[in-house]
Amino acid sequence: MSIGIDRERFVETMKEQATIGGTDDGGLHRLALSDEDREIRDWFREQLEELGLDVRIDEFGNTFGRREGADPDAAPVLVGSHLDSQPYGGIYDGALGVIAPLELLRTLEEDGIETEHPIEIVNWTNEEGSRFQPAMQGSGVWVGAHDIETEYERTDENGDRLVDELERIGYRGDVPAEPQEEYEAYLELHVEQGPYLELEGKEVGVVTGVVGFYWGAITYYGEADHSGPTPMHFRNDALVGAADVITQVRRIPSTLGDRTVGTVGYVDAQPNSINIIPEEVTFTFGFRDPSDDIVEEAKRRVLAEAEAAADREGLEWEWEKRHESDSVRFADTCVDAVQASADELGYDSMRIFSGAGHDAVHLADVCDTSMVFAVSEDGKSHTEAEYTSWDDCYSSANTIANAAFRLANGE
Repeated sequence: MSIGIDRERFVETMKEQATIGGTDDGGLHRLALSDEDREIRDWFREQLEELGLDVRIDEFGNTFGRREGADPDAAPVLVGSHLDSQPYGGIYDGALGVIAPLELLRTLEEDGIETEHPIEIVNWTNEEGSRFQPAMQGSGVWVGAHDIETEYERTDENGDRLVDELERIGYRGDVPAEPQEEYEAYLELHVEQGPYLELEGKEVGVVTGVVGFYWGAITYYGEADHSGPTPMHFRNDALVGAADVITQVRRIPSTLGDRTVGTVGYVDAQPNSINIIPEEVTFTFGFRDPSDDIVEEAKRRVLAEAEAAADREGLEWEWEKRHESDSVRFADTCVDAVQASADELGYDSMRIFSGAGHDAVHLADVCDTSMVFAVSEDGKSHTEAEYTSWDDCYSSANTIANAAFRLANGE
């Protein structure tokens, strides 16, 4: 048996949520624990209460709504994502994965359809990591990957503590931020944030796992001097050393794998003056690939390049690890449920590895997990230009709704 969610209501709900924190350019600015986040959380809770769901808010603000199943002893199927956004991001990133299961629950209620297992919907706190780091914070606390007291003390750029902001918006709940029982499965819908579905002409992505990644930072120490009188062979230019390595971060991936990517996203040069040779430069680097061995090899190569650049320029240098995450392979039971649902609904799908981290990475530590991807036009996300057609939104939403329905009936 397959179900079909109400397309018109689904689209209208997506549009409605996008008005909360909406920008003049059609994007979304709804940072975690901001006033806009409080407003969307209040709206979300109202939707759950209107359905008569059992709503609970845990100590970290993760919000759950539960629809009971026919078997009181059956483990629940959890479906959800996040409602916070990047600064001036898009309206689909995160929110699509919350509105789809909301529409699933509405459909089950209005049609009087019972499931064997309970179904729960969740909005995770601070998936984006834009205001408070790290990303995927709420789900990380919930599965035990992060210590809640440590995360409470995180501060934003203004020095505001996370726990204070959680209390300010009224979403520091009293339920322990941990699983209250065993879960049958977790499913998450997200826009792809990459170009592969569009390039292959597919409608739905059946996500089989998430890439591993490594983030690090390198600092070079040279010597500041006047940019005019100082001969070139007298210079110890920290920025030249950094520039040599930055170009290698761009080039290394093409020598390793089709899905290997490398990025330098942050550079700080001091004293940062047009007339002074830079004496200290710090930059970040990151690599991602489905193979953890390839990520490790990329890191090894960039550090070798860093040492060679330091020797050439006469620099001192050091490096530090910022974050590391192993790749994740999702459970066959959940991947197969997504695939079977896409096939039954007649959607042209492909299996795909996620190039970005999602809450599903953490959930895979506590239960069987998989994801569904919607097409991202031009692969854009984390920008107001992010776009997924309503047809593609609906196809992916219908797919995850049916996959959750399958799992909730023991199929």
